[in-house]
Amino acid sequence: MFRFAHIEFLWLLLAIPVLVALHIWITRRKRQQLQLFGDPELMVELMPNASRIRPHVKFALMLIALSLLIIGIARPQYGTKEQTVKRQGIEVMIALDISNSMLAEDVAPNRLERAKQMLSKLVDQMVDDKLGLVVFAGDAFTQIPITCDYVSAKMYLQSITPDIIPAQGTAIGKAITTCVSAFGTEDTEKSRAIILITDGENHEDNAQEAAKMAKEKGIHVFVVGIGKPEGSPIPDGRGGFKKDRQGTVVVSRLSEDMCQEVAAAGGGMYVRADNSNTATRALEKEIDKLGKQEIETKVYSDYNEQYQSFIFIALLLLVIDFFIFSRKNKSISRINLFGDK
Repeated sequence: MFRFAHIEFLWLLLAIPVLVALHIWITRRKRQQLQLFGDPELMVELMPNASRIRPHVKFALMLIALSLLIIGIARPQYGTKEQTVKRQGIEVMIALDISNSMLAEDVAPNRLERAKQMLSKLVDQMVDDKLGLVVFAGDAFTQIPITCDYVSAKMYLQSITPDIIPAQGTAIGKAITTCVSAFGTEDTEKSRAIILITDGENHEDNAQEAAKMAKEKGIHVFVVGIGKPEGSPIPDGRGGFKKDRQGTVVVSRLSEDMCQEVAAAGGGMYVRADNSNTATRALEKEIDKLGKQEIETKVYSDYNEQYQSFIFIALLLLVIDFFIFSRKNKSISRINLFGDK
């Protein structure tokens, strides 16, 4: 695999055609000015040491050297080495509810944003663990496969909105089974957990059965309830609140009973998230209690640097350019290497 570590420096190569055009213009300008003094053939005889070729050769050498230097500072790299790194950690799949009810503002700034803030802090505490993400509403989809790339996970997390899934609802059971599938089946001895973040409202399938199935596979299901039992209206994005067909404002309430039942069926813990970090700390403690197992991770690294060759050739061309004179050298031209008279 070939790549540039700093590909943005290649934009400097756009200066090359500009320099070529400038050189051509200057050369023509000098020729025109020379013609003003008299017959060109006569002027050549008056300037026997002048060379037409050498300035162009020097310019070409300088141009090639400049191009090679630009390529060099862009740091061309070739090839990768695949390493298998063994770490002690657990595998965690996060199931995040992104239904419209998660826009309710009974926790600041709203349930979904508060959930993302909580997850971001949770990811910051991970070191050697693997992480994946499933989002769900009326359906569930794997958005981030199980990975150790925490930076990409956090970046993607910030872009999540309810618009990702058009089908509204709260398919908690589907979300759990999707998480179980995302773990794969190649190794059942690893410590695995599902963190389900939801308001638990209007769930449409048998979430308890899905949590029980996960537990049977050795996967703990932790549930974070977000919102308040007394509920809150759902903003409609136009300064008002969502209403039902009768025109009544819809109030979304946290279904704690359902959340607790799912956590119990999944052999995990239920905790309610509020505007403090209590839920995050409690969740971290419970996850730390899980036995960390050896996890193998394939890491692609060690690109071979190629810039040295480009820099060396560029410097060599500049040295050659230094020893090429723009005019003919009388002393050197008198040297007769072959002894001819």
